[in-house]
Amino acid sequence: MPSLERVRPATLIDFVWRIVLRFGFRFVRAWWHLRRPRHEGALVAIYVGRALLLVKASYRAEWNFPGGSVRPGEAPVAAAQREMEEEIGLSSYTLVPAGSACGIWDGRRDQVHFFELHLDRMPELRLDNREIVAAHLASPEEMHDIALTEAVTAYLGRDLRC
Repeated sequence: MPSLERVRPATLIDFVWRIVLRFGFRFVRAWWHLRRPRHEGALVAIYVGRALLLVKASYRAEWNFPGGSVRPGEAPVAAAQREMEEEIGLSSYTLVPAGSACGIWDGRRDQVHFFELHLDRMPELRLDNREIVAAHLASPEEMHDIALTEAVTAYLGRDLRC
């Protein structure tokens, strides 16, 4: 399969960022397990034909959809578009709402809003090589063999309720 993304060569500062993100994520997860804060997020399921685009964060073992936190006062769709631009360099696409899921994930009481984007062909992606270090276009057949975040698992199981 051809490369999905344009990644610049890793620099020393990229490796430092990855280390900071990895240890920082472990620390905040421990804090979240103690405090159980509320969190609101937005994720984008990007379909290219029947395949789904997954991204790999430098600080997680599991694959996820592009997305992240909804900022105070920000609409979930705006957060999804912002995160898609920041993480993989895609912008100017219309996202379709696809439901929400709630759960205690990573120690937080999470509400995640899902959006879908259906594309005819794979666009060129731009990864930052710090937070997002890889992208993979996964066929439906291989999804059960990939370690996925709990939010993505909820989306795929269509357990979209709060």
